[in-house]
Amino acid sequence: MQRRDFIRNASLALAAFGLPALNVGAAASRQVGLRRLGQPLPFDFARLKGEARALAAAPYKTHKRTLPGPVEALDWDEYQSIRYRQDHALWGNEPGRFQAKFFHLGLYFHSPVRMFDVVDGKAQELAYDGAAFDYGKSGIKGGQLPADLGFAGFRLNTRKDTDRDFAAFLGASYFRAVGKEGQYGQSARGLAIDTGTGGPEEFPDFIAYYLERPDNDSDTIVVYALLDSPSVAGAYRFAITNGDVLLMDIDSALYPRKAIERLGIAPCTSMFQVGENDRRMAWDWRPEIHDTDGLAMWSGGGEWIWRPLVNPRELRFNMFVDRNPRGFGLLQRDREFDHYQDDGVFYEKRPCLWVEPKGEWGEGSVQLVEIPTVDETFDNIVAFWNPKDKPQAGQELLVGYRLYWGAEPPARSPLAHTVATRTGLGGIIGKKREHFSWRFAVDFAGGELASLIDKGEVEAVVQASRGTLEIVSARPLREINGYRAMFDLVPGDDSTAQIDIRLFLRSGGKTLTETWLYQYSPPPAGAPERTLY
Repeated sequence: MQRRDFIRNASLALAAFGLPALNVGAAASRQVGLRRLGQPLPFDFARLKGEARALAAAPYKTHKRTLPGPVEALDWDEYQSIRYRQDHALWGNEPGRFQAKFFHLGLYFHSPVRMFDVVDGKAQELAYDGAAFDYGKSGIKGGQLPADLGFAGFRLNTRKDTDRDFAAFLGASYFRAVGKEGQYGQSARGLAIDTGTGGPEEFPDFIAYYLERPDNDSDTIVVYALLDSPSVAGAYRFAITNGDVLLMDIDSALYPRKAIERLGIAPCTSMFQVGENDRRMAWDWRPEIHDTDGLAMWSGGGEWIWRPLVNPRELRFNMFVDRNPRGFGLLQRDREFDHYQDDGVFYEKRPCLWVEPKGEWGEGSVQLVEIPTVDETFDNIVAFWNPKDKPQAGQELLVGYRLYWGAEPPARSPLAHTVATRTGLGGIIGKKREHFSWRFAVDFAGGELASLIDKGEVEAVVQASRGTLEIVSARPLREINGYRAMFDLVPGDDSTAQIDIRLFLRSGGKTLTETWLYQYSPPPAGAPERTLY
C-alpha cells in the first residue's frame, strides 16, 4: 500500500473516534465483561522492554491476517455501525474513574492487537468475544466469527461520560486525544520510519496493549504498548492524565533490527488543505480547511519559531537543526469559527499537540514533511524529531517525552506571537505593475506590542534566500493590539525553486516577536498571477 492510501485510510477510520457508545438501556446495568485467558503473570515495564528486545533479535513476521469473509467485506458505513457494548466495558463494574472499550477488526484494520488487563502487577489477556459488540447494519453475526478473532484497538472513557472517549488507539501505532473542547483532530504515532525520503515509508504496529487498572481516585491511567515492524521493535509506557489539557507522559525503549535511514521520534500527523496564507486548493465553499495551521518550535538555544503550514504543489521537506530542543508541535492557533464556517467537524476546536522532551535529546533536527492534497480526508502533514546519529541494529534507544493535547500548548513565549499569515499579489494599488511580486502580511500580537502602539518605533527585520524585498513596513494594528508586518518579494526570474524567508519585529535593537519562517515557491512562468503586470 502506498503512503497516500495508508494515510487516507487511517485518517478516515480515525473519524470513528468519539462515536457515542451503544445505548443498551437496562442491560447496561448488568456488567458482563470479557473472559480472561490463562493465568495472570507478573508484568512491569522492564519485562515489556525485555520482550521487545527479544522480538527485535528474531526475524520479523507480519501481523496482518486475512479476516473472515463478512468482516473483510465491510464497507465504511457498515464498519461504522459496529459499536462496543457498554455492559462489556473493561472496569465497567469497578469504582474507578475510567473505562476502556474496544474496536472491532475490519475495513482498514487487519492486524489483531492483543489486549491485557494489568492488576496488582500481573497481566492477563482479554479474550475477544463477539457478544461484546452490537453489529448494527453490518450484517455480521458475532456468534459465527472465530473465537480468537482479536481486537483492532481501544478507546478510553470516564465513568461520568461513557458516550464520548477522550483518547483512542487504533491502526498501526496511531493514537489521538482531546482536551476540554472534546473534538478530535490531528494524530500522534508511536514511531515514524523513512517519512518523506521519497522511498517506501514504514508504519510500525502496536501489537499488544497492557491497560493497568487505575486506583479508584486516580486521575491518571497507565497504558503499555509493544511495537513491532520490519526495522524495529519497542516498548512504550503512556501515563495519560485527562483534563482541560490532556497529558500523555511517555517513556519508550527502541531496539532496531537494522540501520534506519530516517527515524521519527514523537511524530505528529495532521491535515492542511486551505488556509489564509495558501489558497491553492480553495475550491471549497469553506474559507479554511485544516487541523493545524503551523509548526511551533522552542529551540535548545531558546529561540521561538513559527512556521505556517502550506499545501505544496509537490512534496516539501524541511529540517530545522537543533540540539536538546525544548519543545515543538503542530498547533491550531486560529480558533475562530467564522474563519472556517464548518458546523460539522469544527476545525476551530481541533486540539494543538505539543511535544516536550524529557531529558536531553542531543543533536538532531525537527523535521517537517508537507505533501500535496486535494481534499481533507488525507493527513498530509508530519512533524517529528530525527536524531543526528542513525539508529543501528542491536542498540537500545531510550526516549522520554510528554504530549499535551488541547487549545493551548503549556509552553508559551513571552514574546509576541504570529496570529495570522496572509499572502497575495504584490505591488501598489493604483500603480501599474512593472514586474511580478508576491505580498506577505504577517500579524503579531502579545508580548510588549500593545504598549508600543503609540509609543515605540517598531521595525520589521526580513531576510530572503533569493530575490528582492520591497515595500517593507511594520505598522500598528489596533484591532488585535499588535502590529502588522508587510513586504513584497520579487523572485526576479521564472524559477520555481523555493525561497526561504525569515521575519521578526524589533525596537531599539530588542527582539519583540517569535521568528516567523516561511517557504515560498513562485508560480511557474505563464501562471495567471504572473500575467498581471
